Amino acid sequence: MSEITFELNGRRVAMAAAATLSLADLLRSKLGARSIHLGCEQGVCGACTILLDGRSVRSCLMLAAQVDGRAVTTAEGVAERYAELWGEIESTFLSEGAFQCGYCTSGMIVCLSELLDRRLRLTSAEIAERLSGQICRCTGYAPLRSAFESILEKVDLLVREGER
Repeated sequence: MSEITFELNGRRVAMAAAATLSLADLLRSKLGARSIHLGCEQGVCGACTILLDGRSVRSCLMLAAQVDGRAVTTAEGVAERYAELWGEIESTFLSEGAFQCGYCTSGMIVCLSELLDRRLRLTSAEIAERLSGQICRCTGYAPLRSAFESILEKVDLLVREGER
């Protein structure tokens, strides 16, 4: 066991963690972050995606001890951070058909928030490339790409093909 201290969604957390405890298990089982879904547990599906110091990572591939002194943001934290835009994000995901079973949605939301946080201006093709690291078996990717495009357009981050 080692003592770790980190920031989770803007709040300080201090606790003991076993050396072999994955970050995904710590967040979901010990800290109640229900947005963390364990799919493949090999870093491929993206269902456990979080922001670590503002960059997206797969929490299933990290040990809990690796976040000592760092900032972790889950989809719950994204909802808090983007409270003024959250209703728009939810309604856009629903209206575009980008939300079906919901298993991948948390990872998708974290992926979207990284784009919003970094103010990345992307084309449709670049959005599709970003989404390729997130597996969705229900919707295919057209509705998700469309939802991302709609949201990024609303915050003036969508670049139309040929504008660059």
